[in-house]
Amino acid sequence: MNPADRPLPVIELHRHLEGAVRLTTMLELADRHGLRLPGRTVAELRPHVVITGSLGGLLDFLQRLQWMIHVLADVDACRRIAYESIEDAAREGIDYLELRFSPGFMARPHGLDATAVVAAVVDGARAGERAFGVRTNLIGIMSRTFGPDACREELEALLAHQDAIRALDLAGDEARWPGRHFHSHFRRGRDAGWQVTVHAGEAGGADNVRYAVEELGATRIGHGIKAAGDPELLRMLADRGIGLEINLTSNVQTATVPSLAAHPMRMFLDAGIRASLNTDDPVISGIDLEYEIAFAAPAAGLSPAHVRQARENALATAYLTPAERAELERRAAARIAGS
Repeated sequence: MNPADRPLPVIELHRHLEGAVRLTTMLELADRHGLRLPGRTVAELRPHVVITGSLGGLLDFLQRLQWMIHVLADVDACRRIAYESIEDAAREGIDYLELRFSPGFMARPHGLDATAVVAAVVDGARAGERAFGVRTNLIGIMSRTFGPDACREELEALLAHQDAIRALDLAGDEARWPGRHFHSHFRRGRDAGWQVTVHAGEAGGADNVRYAVEELGATRIGHGIKAAGDPELLRMLADRGIGLEINLTSNVQTATVPSLAAHPMRMFLDAGIRASLNTDDPVISGIDLEYEIAFAAPAAGLSPAHVRQARENALATAYLTPAERAELERRAAARIAGS
């Protein structure tokens, strides 16, 4: 078989649990716990959560997440949304999902124990994986928005369930809290045997991307858009095989890029950078992975060959062992053969 024709698994590497909560679940949890939302029906709630058009920036985007974590009144709610996220991924036809979450951020509205939140998410994700057959790895996020000390507490909660976490991430207010404030955090994460991916080059500059790779040990970058203006950095990313987790629609909504047509994704791929297509916060963005591939990608100037390359990049940069990667490819081939 021509390598260009071999079946590829459907892979999502950058999806936030907190940005993938069903609107119906939000309403049910709010009703159960006596919480107020800015709407009592899906139609009333949608304009306050789901984005149409673009916002003023990353922090405006992150504000939408506040309603989603507002309904996480107990750890059972955390378990439920993890389970449902795997079910939703299965409905999208996803074979492999890397689902990331911030236990401190999820715990904050109702004073939950962050370690218990991690346990609940792990339990829900594993139950969903068994029920729906979507291989899932979890990425623990430190929410830099709340500063290094809060991130250290969040890291402790994740380390309490070290074997259930595949990688460590840093997300939130990049402009205020660049990576240099979290060097020791990532050293501990690497010592735990975790992979490293860092949100960088979204609300901050190319230097943040470089620092994440060279100093924090990142093998993938969440977004990385600002690397587009630094030719030397682009060469380094390509030479080292660093993955860029690209989220086309989200990047427009956060005003990281002015439009899909102006997105540098095609340039990244043409430069030999291992960029992949992802959804970021699918419920907030009002999209799914198929939308990104079928509609956003062509609008960003990607040809079918570019999309194929992005999918191959997702497989190559996924946080999988060689045996796990081979099994995923085998399952994809078997599915195609049986269809």
